[in-house]
Amino acid sequence: MDHSPVIIAGAGPAGLGAAYELMSKGIRPLVLEKTRHIGGIARTEVYHGYRFDIGGHRFFTKVNRVFQLWQEILGDNLITVPRRSHIYYQGKYFHYPMEILDALIKLGVGESLLVMASYLKAKAFPIPDVHSFDQWVTNHFGRRLYEIFFKDYTEKVWGIPCSQIAAEWAAQRIRGLSLPVAIKNAITGKNRPKTLIKEFTYPVHGPGMMWEAFCQQVVAGGGEFKPESHVVEVRHRGTRFHSVLVRQGENLVEIQGDSFISSMPLGELILSMNPPAPAHVAEAARQLQHRAFLMVGLILNQPELFPDNWIYINSGEVQVGRIQNFGNWSRAMVPDPATTSLGLEYFCNEDDETWRKPDRELVQQAWSELQKLGLAGKSKLIDGTVFRQSKAYPVYKGDYRNQIHTAQEYLATFENLQSIGRNGMHRYNNMDHSLLSGLLAAENVMGARHDCWEVNRQQDYHESLESSEKGK
Repeated sequence: MDHSPVIIAGAGPAGLGAAYELMSKGIRPLVLEKTRHIGGIARTEVYHGYRFDIGGHRFFTKVNRVFQLWQEILGDNLITVPRRSHIYYQGKYFHYPMEILDALIKLGVGESLLVMASYLKAKAFPIPDVHSFDQWVTNHFGRRLYEIFFKDYTEKVWGIPCSQIAAEWAAQRIRGLSLPVAIKNAITGKNRPKTLIKEFTYPVHGPGMMWEAFCQQVVAGGGEFKPESHVVEVRHRGTRFHSVLVRQGENLVEIQGDSFISSMPLGELILSMNPPAPAHVAEAARQLQHRAFLMVGLILNQPELFPDNWIYINSGEVQVGRIQNFGNWSRAMVPDPATTSLGLEYFCNEDDETWRKPDRELVQQAWSELQKLGLAGKSKLIDGTVFRQSKAYPVYKGDYRNQIHTAQEYLATFENLQSIGRNGMHRYNNMDHSLLSGLLAAENVMGARHDCWEVNRQQDYHESLESSEKGK
């Protein structure tokens, strides 16, 4: 039977961060990846020489250790990219971050007054007991602005009413913004809101370049990487992890280990335990939900189609939720400067109608919607492809906090098993938080006593101006 000192499930930022830290301290880990890809949702796909960033990944962090590590890994292959984005609403494109004159002109004076009246009402009579996304946003922005700029897009992303999405989602993702601050900043041009940055760092060939480099260094240092190796069973004796059963093609292989670090989905980890987890723990694991998405990559025969990095589509008239323009992230993503490559993102559930739709139909739908939005210009479609991403977003719905707590308490009974990263903690971590959880987990293997669950629990919003300045 094979043996490894540390077995790591998942070759995303968390798993590779743990592997790199262990390798740097002389421990040779084994990284098992269910797919053939490196980087998880932060990977870069390549199609006919065109590079597609699955999900859109800006590199920013408040954690100096993480920033220094990124510099150590890629150095001059990190570029600085100016941020430019818009929100599409009712046939118009609004600047994002908001610019007051732009918003007034496009909304109209009457609508703008209604927005302000709605905001003042929310401040005078706030919702006292806030549980849901819509309540949180209404208290901070007013009901009318919530309905204009938040409701449709958020429900498109999650596939459920905003009233069913926990308030923590809003608090984590849009903390620090308020309508008066946005108006003040738009007028003065100073003190941009904390949640918004003007530029970000980016690998010249997309985010996957970073994680591929991590993996290469782990292997060069004596670690192992095995793609298409699906952990189907986690075996334990008493309070200690013992081994994993791994599916590799048609074969099942058992691998023993001294420690196990998992970035596989939290519910999936619990349900793979042998002996099985207690019934109430297994039921909590089954209740944890994820949202998937797919990206339709389009290649068009026109350069510089529009100047944005991405555009949010806040409209029910089309199904697409966000559109990325990869040449505006890095020109090296597009091999032919006479062309443009776009990524149209469709949020869905695994095995629903959108997920199952044939690639050819999805490409045609994306091209049709691009034209309907007025973004195709005079271009013609050269080619298209589809990339699917399962379990992309942990869903903050219902009693998810108690479900996570139940799973967390059960996992804490094991001395040598840790769950990390976005899916492993069922928390909407970004790359720096996921990477940090991996680094801390590796240190725990070597004797430290970090609580990885504290990563990103009470920190300020991840995308502050201060953090971008640290990353320069």
